[in-house]
Formats: sequence, structure tokens, C-alpha cells
Amino acid sequence: MKILRLGHAMYMFTSKAGKNYLVDPFIDLNPGFPQQLDTKDFYNAIDCVFLTHGHFDHTSGLSKVVENKPDIMVVAQYDLAMILLQKGIKNVLPINQGGSVSFNDLTVTMVQAKHTSSYGEIEGTPLYAGEASGYVFDFDDDYTVYHSGDTALMYDMKLIQDVYNPEIAILSSSGHFTMGPKEAAYAVKNLLKVQYVIPSHTFPSKKSAPSPDILDQLLNAFPVVEYMMDRDKDLKELLNDYPQTEVVTMGYGEEREFKK
Repeated sequence: MKILRLGHAMYMFTSKAGKNYLVDPFIDLNPGFPQQLDTKDFYNAIDCVFLTHGHFDHTSGLSKVVENKPDIMVVAQYDLAMILLQKGIKNVLPINQGGSVSFNDLTVTMVQAKHTSSYGEIEGTPLYAGEASGYVFDFDDDYTVYHSGDTALMYDMKLIQDVYNPEIAILSSSGHFTMGPKEAAYAVKNLLKVQYVIPSHTFPSKKSAPSPDILDQLLNAFPVVEYMMDRDKDLKELLNDYPQTEVVTMGYGEEREFKK
């Protein structure tokens, strides 16, 4: 399977069968999104979208995906799914924590996260959007991936490991709005038993951003982003003495293939 990083929390998984599963589309204000991918061909290649929660930096790109591919399936927590249906998005599959959905080559389970969820907050009228969640992606005859979504440190991660046995974890580690490197390192050492961990919810620096001009716009609108920039290396440093898990720091727009 392949993992393509498209932003601080936006990822695309490509299965052995060539199916593309997108998590948390965020495009217009996303400094980590390669602008050359903003094409109809890219959006048409997406087979399903998964949303971890309703905040704008995880959902605002959905409209562009749906505009280009109106029949795209969107999986979301029940309360958020109801909002999306009211907004006119047609092919929405509601799910809730503990529930699973299966596709041709993948079983996905929605799991707990410790975070808030609202929708439309930058438009001035935020709507309650249920609970934030993570996902476990169990690819047939391949790796199982735990995507934490936005979350604080929680003991539920041990349950997720024990029940679903993920081998790859994509963990929030930016601090400020989610747990930071210290908490993520604790999770890796004490709650999870993964082979690989990918630091997430971290924003690029101006040097590493595919779109530095968009980073400037984002910083002007949300100055707190500065505290979450270029933090992947912090988790890597904290886990230098823990050879059981390899820290995979991914560039924005970088795709990695994981082979068993």
C-alpha cells in the first residue's frame, strides 16, 4: 500500500488494487497541498473520502472534491454526516465510533479521539458536529493503519492497538490543538506497538511548503499555526532511543510505499 501526504492532516491511501482513499480534504488554504494536483483527474481518481471531524482544515476541500466527482462516497460521523446531507452532498455514509464499513479491499472502523468537532466555524455560525474520531484502515492482505485524527493523548489508544493491531500509526504530534511530540512519544512507547509512526497535524515551514504563498495567507488568518510548524523532527528525536518503532517523517506531496 502507499501513503501520500497532502497536508498537515490530509492523506491519501492507495491499496494494492489501486483504490484511492482520501482522509480530511483541505485544499484552498492548505500550504502542504501541491497545487499541480488541483485537477479534475486527481479528484476523479478518489474512490472514497473519510472525515475525522468537522473543522474547516479537515473538511473545507470536500466541496471541491464533490464538485468534480458528485457521486463520491463520503464517510463521516453521524452528526457531521447529517449536516453534509443538509448541505446537499448526496452520497454520505453515516457511521459512528465502533462501527465498521467494508469496501472491495478494505475494512474501516471509526474509533475514539479526544477532540472537539464543529462545522462552518470560519463562516461565523459553527454547528455542533458530533464527536471527533479516528479510523483504523485494515487493508486486505496488507498493513493495518491507525489514523488518530486530531486527538489528545488517551488510554483508548491501547484498546485500539489490542483490538485492531495496527502496524502503522499516523499520530497527531503538533501540540496546541492536539497532543504534542511528548504525548505522541508516550503513546508509541506505552500504548501502541506499531512498526511505523508518521507524525501528523504538523504544518510545513516556508522552506518545505509546496505553496509558501498560501502558508503566508494561513499565518495571517491563523497566527497560531506558527506553533505547529516543522514539528515532525521533534517526535523523531524523542524516539531515537526506541528502535521498536521507526519514525517516518513525510514531506508534503511525498508518497511512501509500505511493503510487507
